[in-house]
Amino acid sequence: MIQRTSALRSLLGPLRVPSLSSKISEYNWYTSQAASSLQEVIIPCASSLSGDDEYADVDWDNLGFGLTRADYMFIMKCFKDESFQKGQISPYGNIELNPSAGVLNYGQGLFEGTKAQRTEDGRILLFRPEQNAMRMKRGAERMCMPSPSIDQFVNAVKETTLANKPWVPPPGKGSLYIRPLLIGSGPILGLGPAPEYTFLIYASPVGNYFKEGTAPLNLYIEEEVVRASPGGAGGVKSITNYAPVLKAITKAKGRGFSDVLYLDAVNKKYIEEVSSCNIFVIKGNLISTPATNGTVLDGITQKSIIEIARDHGYQVEERRIPVDELIDADEAFCTGTAVGVAPVGSITYQNKRIEFKREGQLVWQELYSTLVGIQTGRIEDKKGWTMEIN
Repeated sequence: MIQRTSALRSLLGPLRVPSLSSKISEYNWYTSQAASSLQEVIIPCASSLSGDDEYADVDWDNLGFGLTRADYMFIMKCFKDESFQKGQISPYGNIELNPSAGVLNYGQGLFEGTKAQRTEDGRILLFRPEQNAMRMKRGAERMCMPSPSIDQFVNAVKETTLANKPWVPPPGKGSLYIRPLLIGSGPILGLGPAPEYTFLIYASPVGNYFKEGTAPLNLYIEEEVVRASPGGAGGVKSITNYAPVLKAITKAKGRGFSDVLYLDAVNKKYIEEVSSCNIFVIKGNLISTPATNGTVLDGITQKSIIEIARDHGYQVEERRIPVDELIDADEAFCTGTAVGVAPVGSITYQNKRIEFKREGQLVWQELYSTLVGIQTGRIEDKKGWTMEIN
């Protein structure tokens, strides 16, 4: 029998988030309804489950990286110069935004990404969600936004995952991608911080990010469009970082490339990031990755791979990498929450295609195997990176 908490029973119809020009009384209704939400979880509707009531009705063998919306999301609000209180689990649905919301007019918003994995023995593991929480706090400071505390963020991720447990794929079939958002939702006309903020989390089961799966990527180095410049917001996960690179991505994919690798904005000679992930270059026992110096996002998968590589005896350097060094590199690979660890087969620069090692004993495979082993519980987690939530 499906049971729901009485406090949330009225929310099981279509979700309608109060107008962002709502009165304080409307805001207080939300916070009072949410008073015990972090302890109360709605069990997903039976109609979304498969015959054994353990998994949602999804073709797990053909899962790509597209939106397959899970049943529930988490939502929490606060006003400017205040702190977030408690939020609540609600049915997945549209939210209502004032046309003059800060996020719509001035791009005042951040997002994060983390994943839940199902182990062979049925446990569900999160991977370093506190790192996402800390990164969001740093980004919120840069964007003049209040942010959830570390505990609030992590607890919200836990509750969202548990509410959507049937949507966590079977072992080896993918993961539940969890997307936290922090937006300036209050109305404002003149340029300035919004008067109200919304923190929400939704989730979707996903497979491989790139259509190539684990096949080597073919990257194209963009020389005109830059992803970030010194003094900008390239070092935080601002929503404003991503739309400007869509034209370069579209152009590259139209020419048969997997994605774009960007150069620094000042000298146009140092590699920085791929559109949505960090990059590593390998030469012998040396593994190099661009330093996170304000224009490169500090990736959580990136820092995990750095630590794993050092544990495996490799020398790792975070530094400026001249594009000319690619010619002599043995291997290259990308890392990110969405992409995991993806090998690079070639990089094209100034119409010259640089090929990397694809066969034999590959470093990226060694590091990838360890990372995924920890994330899925196949390898003992001696670092305290995983968090079991069931």
